Amino acid sequence: MKEISFIRQNIDKWKSLQKVVDEVDRHNPGELGDAYTEIAADLSFSRSHYPSSRITIYLNNLASALHNHLYKSRRESYSRIITFWTREIPETMFHARRELLYSFAIFVASVLIGVVSTLNDDSFVRLILGNSYVDMTVENINQGRPVDVYAGMPPMEMFLMIAFNNIRVSFIIFVFGLLTGFMTGVALFRNGVMVGAFQTFFFQHNAGVESMLALWLHGTFEISAIIVAGAAGFALGNGWLFPGTYSRGHAFRTGAKRGLKIIAGLVPVFLLAAFIESYLTRHTEYPVAIRMAIIIFSAVSVVYYSLVLPKFTIKTGKENRILSSAHVLRETERHL
Repeated sequence: MKEISFIRQNIDKWKSLQKVVDEVDRHNPGELGDAYTEIAADLSFSRSHYPSSRITIYLNNLASALHNHLYKSRRESYSRIITFWTREIPETMFHARRELLYSFAIFVASVLIGVVSTLNDDSFVRLILGNSYVDMTVENINQGRPVDVYAGMPPMEMFLMIAFNNIRVSFIIFVFGLLTGFMTGVALFRNGVMVGAFQTFFFQHNAGVESMLALWLHGTFEISAIIVAGAAGFALGNGWLFPGTYSRGHAFRTGAKRGLKIIAGLVPVFLLAAFIESYLTRHTEYPVAIRMAIIIFSAVSVVYYSLVLPKFTIKTGKENRILSSAHVLRETERHL
């Protein structure tokens, strides 16, 4: 193969790999390892056929930069426990910001559908929540304890059940991404309709404020985490639907790793939500100010960790990026 053909065939891929090298702190070790494998394969070919070429120097610089970073990362394996939560998860959230927007939009739209449907059809809430739950809740409302359902089980037993169920649901939403993300959207839609129907049902029975205080006390974390799990599912589906300049297999692996990292990051959130629901939500006698303060703190935490911190982390990573060989690539393109 002539050198000019080799360059033209691979230059788009090298541009993508160059971004990985330039912004190495934004990528996890798995992504860096895959990039290094791609670069090393092309470098081996280039050394064999064009040993004195400018492109061989360029690929060698890329490979050396990644090799040095990966070797350094091995010695910092213990510190990764901290950086996983302070850097890797926020960076992954930044890369999945478009999927997060899609997930949020679907959930909000489905909540509105749940609200409208419940307002226009008295039987809709029974279809969504079930007859037994609705009958039990109506009885609790009549007795002046509208959210007594949260006190119907010992705290520890309730905590374990809710935590397991929430983690299971989030994983299912993520795995549904294998079906092009369509089923992820369906799962989000189902959960959103339930929230809308649930909240509207309580307002129809003059218990809306109390239900909101109870639901969002733990739901701020729980529902936000479900939306983020939807983003993980969409990231998985987009990985093989829209590979871009990478091979479909490589793009799928990247999407899967990104989604799994997001899901792993949600586990503590679901545990915290389950703790609040099991130990705090049942105490409706707590002052409204205290419950509102918890809800506001939860909302601010979610927004900061999901939206603000990712942008800050990416900006910091760019300012401290490793040596780039972009000028060599530009010169190579100029001579094509």
